[in-house]
This record gives sequence, structure tokens and C-alpha cells, in this order.
Amino acid sequence: MDKKSDHPGMSPIDDSMLTRESWKIFQIMAEFVEGFERLARIHPSVSIFGSARTGPDHPYYQRTEAIARALSDAGFSVVSGGGPGIMEAANKGAFEGKSPSVGLNIQLPHEQSGNAYQDIRLSFRHFFSRKVMFVKYAAAYVVMPGGFGTLDELAEILTLVQTGKTRRIPIILVHRPFWEGLIEWLRASLQEEGMINPEDMNLIQIIDEPDEVVAAIFRHYETKGFEPSAEEAEILLDL
Repeated sequence: MDKKSDHPGMSPIDDSMLTRESWKIFQIMAEFVEGFERLARIHPSVSIFGSARTGPDHPYYQRTEAIARALSDAGFSVVSGGGPGIMEAANKGAFEGKSPSVGLNIQLPHEQSGNAYQDIRLSFRHFFSRKVMFVKYAAAYVVMPGGFGTLDELAEILTLVQTGKTRRIPIILVHRPFWEGLIEWLRASLQEEGMINPEDMNLIQIIDEPDEVVAAIFRHYETKGFEPSAEEAEILLDL
């Protein structure tokens, strides 16, 4: 006889599945602990996002590699998703520069192959714990052209900054022809209908040239330094 739920109208409880769900918390904790321990010393760092589908001959790949190299030589660790395409370009540019190249790899049903240009390599089962690592130690986000995953990361950081759940950092979109339609839609739909405030659009910059990306990040921090203030550190603790 099947076990009945303790509450009328609820499905029967599968004890073995419940046990697996309960123990899953330790796997999640392990991902956070390893991420915190290995990434806490990479300040300052810049997280770079973009499509996994662009090969080394693609202009987006080449521009990403140049941006990552410029950031690395300027003293920024570069963090990517660790996979192919623009993620690989970001790690490759950083790997050839002066600062660490970091890959936050994700285990997918159709296995993502990690690229070979990672000084620090972490592997995650869960997108949500991986997302925290992208944000927690980032001094800036650089967002290259990409698909749903890239848009997800962009929406995530915009939401966190807008709501005060993380500190204000530069959020830089690269390649104006790709992003301009989205920016126009945000203004014409979200802003126009009061879904966001006009000043929320100031969270985003569009910049194309690698040296200008680096300069924009330095401008943001020229009066306050890269280390979080005491107040910002408390915010990041509760991220």
C-alpha cells in the first residue's frame, strides 16, 4: 500500500526521493564553500558573458579575446563560464595576460566541454550557485553578444543592482549593433510604461573598443577603489 501524505489532497511521499532531496543541500553547500574559498582572493575581477556558439574566426570571439587580454594586463582577473565560444575567448585572453583566468564550468545534460585556458577551474551542478560566484566578486560585468544564457545573466545583475541586493558595478554591453534594439525596447516598453525608472537605464553602458571598456571600469572606481566598502561588504554577505 502506498504511503499517504500527512495532508489531505497532497501526493503520497516517496521517502527515498525525500531523502535524496534533503541530502542535496550538502552538495549545494559544497559548491558555495569551494567557490567562496577559491574566488575570494581574485579581486578585482571582471565577469565576461557571451555566446558559446562563436568560433575563433568570429569577430565577437576576437573582440572578446582582446578585451580579456586588456583587462588581464590592467590587473583584473577575468571570470567566464569556462565553456567554448566567447567563454573560451575570455579565458584565452586572460590566460595570455598578467592576471588569473577563471572558469565557472556548469555540468549540463549535453556536457559542456571546458576550455583549456583556465588558471582556476570550478565545476557546478547548479546554475544558481554558479550565478552567485559570477556576481559576488565581480568589479564589473562585460556582456558580449549571446543567447538566452547571456540574457539571463544580464537580467540577473540588473535586477540585483536595481534592488540593492548587490553593489553598483559597471554593466557594459559590447557591440552596439547587437544590443541597440534591446536598449530601444527597454526604453519604449519598460520605461515608457513605468515598469522601470528612467534612471535604471543608467545602469547599462554600450562600449565597443577594448581599451574603452577598461577605461570605463577604472572611471567607475577612481574615487572609491575596487574593494567593497563596509556597507557593500554586508550587502554582498547576504547576496
